[in-house]
Amino acid sequence: MRILIVEDEALIAQRIERLTREILGAQLRQLTTKASLEGARLHLSEFPVDLLMLDLNLNGKNGFQLLEESVASSFHTMILSAYTEKAILAYEYGVLDFIPKPFGKSRLQKAFDRYSNKAYRAEIPVKYLAVRKKQKLELVEVKDICYIKGAGNLSELFLTDGQSLLHDKSLHHLAKLLSVDFERIHKSFIVNLKMVKSISGKYEILLRNGECIPISRTKFKAIKDRIG
Repeated sequence: MRILIVEDEALIAQRIERLTREILGAQLRQLTTKASLEGARLHLSEFPVDLLMLDLNLNGKNGFQLLEESVASSFHTMILSAYTEKAILAYEYGVLDFIPKPFGKSRLQKAFDRYSNKAYRAEIPVKYLAVRKKQKLELVEVKDICYIKGAGNLSELFLTDGQSLLHDKSLHHLAKLLSVDFERIHKSFIVNLKMVKSISGKYEILLRNGECIPISRTKFKAIKDRIG
């Protein structure tokens, strides 16, 4: 994992670094710390990251500015903040976890477990995905997504109103973020199970909008049992 920590208090930043190294060990490929929004933006423009660990109060500046810019990006975001009243909004924007300050090693461990464990995401489902459209961010309600198709390192969201929008996160990244209503049924597809009308023996799923998408043989029985 390549991680960027954005924290303006040096002692707290050092503690986050130490605990992250202890928890991840050999899984950690790169760990960088920045103390300002400007420094974080510059790093993100020059280097790929897998996870952003972000404080919301950075020398009086609102870390939500960076959050709003990053939720449409290919990496995941965790918030580490004392402003717990911002938690629900942060989850709705699509953060992986909100860690209230002060926190201990066990809470940070849980946050990293969330990175790889889908069960945690049932607690507070993501309500929106942010996509870049004409150089601006547009929030898409997750409930309006029928299915998602892989497009290389990007994903294409297919909506109930017939729109299709590109998202900068890959299928692999979105699968870590979305609720249990969304299932990866094929190497190239994630489907909203609430939008499924039926499943056929031809290894296809028929959606309520009339579209058919493929399902892999390895997923067929489990999905058929789940949707009845």
